[in-house]
Amino acid sequence: MNPTLRRGRATLACLTLLSVSVLTACGGGEDDKETAAVEEVGKMEGQVSILAWPGYVEDGTNDPKVDWVSAFEKDTGCEVTSKVYGTSDEALNLAKSGEYDVIAASGDLSLRLIASDEAQEVNTDLIPNYENVYDFLKNTEWNTVDDVNYGVPHGYGANLLMFNKKNFDTPPTSWGAVFEPDQLEANTGKVTAYDSPIYIADAALYLMKTQPDLGIENPYALDQEQLDAAVELLKQQRQHVGEYWADYLKEVQAFETGDSVVGTTWQVIKNNIKNKDVDVVLPEEGATAWNDTWMLSSQAKNPNCAYAWMDYILSPEANAQATEYFGEAPNSPAACEETTDPKHCETFHAGDEEYADQLWFWRTPIKECLDGRTDVECTDYSQWTQAWTEIKG
Repeated sequence: MNPTLRRGRATLACLTLLSVSVLTACGGGEDDKETAAVEEVGKMEGQVSILAWPGYVEDGTNDPKVDWVSAFEKDTGCEVTSKVYGTSDEALNLAKSGEYDVIAASGDLSLRLIASDEAQEVNTDLIPNYENVYDFLKNTEWNTVDDVNYGVPHGYGANLLMFNKKNFDTPPTSWGAVFEPDQLEANTGKVTAYDSPIYIADAALYLMKTQPDLGIENPYALDQEQLDAAVELLKQQRQHVGEYWADYLKEVQAFETGDSVVGTTWQVIKNNIKNKDVDVVLPEEGATAWNDTWMLSSQAKNPNCAYAWMDYILSPEANAQATEYFGEAPNSPAACEETTDPKHCETFHAGDEEYADQLWFWRTPIKECLDGRTDVECTDYSQWTQAWTEIKG
C-alpha cells in the first residue's frame, strides 16, 4: 500500500461534510488516521480484520458448508479475523476503536463514518471486480461525497410489507395497513415494526405520498415540522405494536406463531416462514431499502489485505455466496450467474432498475437537507435517535 497523502482532497471532503453535518468532529489532526486514497496496492500484510453484519464473513465455523473466507485466505495469504454487529450504532462505536481494517456499512452508517474521519477514500481502480457492479449502485449518496468514493457496493434489499392473509379481507397494497388507525385497530397487538431510528423514514415515506402539504421530497430530509409529523404517526402506530424487531429470527417466529400478522420485513424473512398464509408486497408508495457498502477504515493497519478483501468479496463467486446466504440481491449480473438457486436474483429483483426506482435506500439524515433545500435546516441522525426513544416510550 502506497499512500499518496492527497490530504487536500480529503480535507475538502471533510470540510464539505462539516458544512452539511456536525455528526462528529472531522479530522482534528489525528495522525493515526489516513483518509486519502492510495495509488497502488503493496505487499500483503498477512492478516485483515473485518467488521460486518452477521452472514457477510463466513469461514465454515457456523456451517461447514458455508465458507467463502478460506478461499480468500488461501489465495492472498491474508488471515481473516471478523466481528459481527447488531446495529449500525454499535458498528460506529466499534469502528472508532481502530481495530478493524474493513467495515460493511449500511446507508444509515456510511456517512457517519465519513464525517467522523473513520473512512478512507477508496481507489476503485485497484478493485478490478468493481467494474462488474451494477451502475445504479455506484457513486451513490450513501457511498460517495463530492465525487469522492468511500466504498464499494455489496448487496441490497427492500423493506417490504409482510402480512398474514387470514387477517385481511383483501391483501394489503399500501403502508396504510401499518399507519392508518382504522386499519391498525383490527390487528392491535399483532403489528410489528423495525426497531431503529431509521424506521422513521418509513413513516416519512408514507406521509410523503399521502400528505403532500407537508412538502416531504425525501424521507431522509426532514425539517423539524416534518419530523414531528412522522413522530406523531409512529406514536399512533405504537399503540398497536406488539413487538419491535431487530433480530430477524424473532420476526420469523412471531409470524409463525401468529403473534405478529402485519409489519415491515425483508424478503429473506418471508422466505424462512413456513406458514403459507404469510406473504409480502412492495406497497404502492414504494419502500425504504438498504445497500451495504464495504468501506476502508482510516485506521486500517492492514490496508493491502483490506483492498484484496474488497476485490474478492465483489467477485462473482464470493458475492453470490455471501448475498445468497444472507438473503439479498447480489451486486452484479455476473454474481447472479453464480447463485445456487437459479431464481435467487429474480426473487430479490437483482438488477431490476424499475424495481429499484421505487426504493429509497438508507442514508444518514444530516442537517443540510438531502433534498437540496437551503432555506431550512433539516434534522440529523442524533435528533432521529432522540425521537425514536420518545416514540418507543
